[in-house]
Amino acid sequence: MFDLPLPIHSTAYARGVTPHFPTSDADPNRPFALTLSRRAPADLMSGRAAPLVLARFATLVEAMQGAIDDAEGMAPDATPQLLAILDRDERLVLAGAAGDHAVAWCQPVTSAAEALGVVTEAIQLRGQAGRAAALGEPDLAIRLRHRADLLDGRLVDPLWRTLAARALQVAA
Repeated sequence: MFDLPLPIHSTAYARGVTPHFPTSDADPNRPFALTLSRRAPADLMSGRAAPLVLARFATLVEAMQGAIDDAEGMAPDATPQLLAILDRDERLVLAGAAGDHAVAWCQPVTSAAEALGVVTEAIQLRGQAGRAAALGEPDLAIRLRHRADLLDGRLVDPLWRTLAARALQVAA
């Protein structure tokens, strides 16, 4: 989900919500981009499924804090949003679900074998979601797809796995 080959486009608005970051955070020279996944059907059908860049940061710690700041600005009853931190080469560094004034970070996989297991489970969940939707259970389908997306968030680029896991340990 987060490793889309499409370019990442900056935008001033994410799903109608003004970002909580100063405009100076859009500097393309900063190596870490905090992005919002676009999974709405309208975005998928229009070709705008590439993640929205909410802000850019100089360090991973600043990007993580930016995600937390974004979560704190969300309404308490808002649907959790999938956020991802990408490096300048659009590799996944860290991902998590922002909601309820916090970010639930996805623990990065530690090996290729674990990544394969995560991918397999995510595929199974998406298959179950498709069947649930076909059986008239849209809420269940949404929950299953969200779980699959969270699993995808664990698929951190091998270059970043150790650093991301360490950053989560320090943040805890």
